[in-house]
Amino acid sequence: MMSAELYSLTYAGGQKLTLAQGDVSQEAVDAIVNAANQELLHGGGVAALIVRAGGRVIQEESAAWVMAKGPVSHDRPAYTSAGSLPAKYVIHAVGPVWGSGQEDQKLAAAVAGSLRTAESLGLRSIAFPAISTGIFGFPKKRAAKVIYTAIEDHCSSQPGSRLTDIRVVVYDESTTEAFIEVWEQVYSA
Repeated sequence: MMSAELYSLTYAGGQKLTLAQGDVSQEAVDAIVNAANQELLHGGGVAALIVRAGGRVIQEESAAWVMAKGPVSHDRPAYTSAGSLPAKYVIHAVGPVWGSGQEDQKLAAAVAGSLRTAESLGLRSIAFPAISTGIFGFPKKRAAKVIYTAIEDHCSSQPGSRLTDIRVVVYDESTTEAFIEVWEQVYSA
């Protein structure tokens, strides 16, 4: 089940960016992005929702990733299967905790790293949640600007990419309002 599309645009390189409201775990895309912590312990927020919906295999594969490769960094996400979710993969992006320093750069690195991971897997579609805006406390409007900019930067540097369907899927009303406001400022001006 896809979420409700709010806005979309197509970049010069052919990639489509969509802002939608819904449940990122239910997106029928090649990969969904999980807002993760460095140890990939999926105990709260979007991460817990994804594991509940997709099954324990996601947590088991995450634990195996950390055991084999160590903690996950902002710019180098991990990925696992998506269990019983409609997606094929879950890309585990480590978003910054607000107040940790260099939050904008860390969030941009998490988005860019997720897009690079999707490219390396040969994927065509990806859906992002509002990374770090929940329990990590990143201000929603500021996060929207950083996320949109990181996606735009990636798309402008990858014309002709196979990754042509990029979705930002927001869940609750306050996040939706913030992401719409920034979309209208950035893309409708």
